[in-house]
Amino acid sequence: MEFTTQDKGRYTEVSASGRLNMVAAPKLREVIDEVVSGGGKRIVVNLADTSFMDSSGLGALIGCLKLARQSGGDLRIAAVQPQVNMVLELTSMHRVLTPHATPEEAFLND
Repeated sequence: MEFTTQDKGRYTEVSASGRLNMVAAPKLREVIDEVVSGGGKRIVVNLADTSFMDSSGLGALIGCLKLARQSGGDLRIAAVQPQVNMVLELTSMHRVLTPHATPEEAFLND
């Protein structure tokens, strides 16, 4: 899985491409930790190119959300693909990590 980070002004976008599983989950945590350590408060994880997520990936997203909130910020997800959305809904985590249609919409009203 590949991660790219872009400063979008109002937020930092982390694009995740590939499969978010037990192999990629630690790397996602590292990337988000670097963003938070660098002062990033608003983070959007763009999942447009994430074709699969398992429980390890979900755990990583929850851990990253916790990390962002502990630093006084927030983490949101956007462009969620059907399989990833199914995992979120089956675990009811869509209530905690509400998917947004696009990264631009994630912090639109904040």
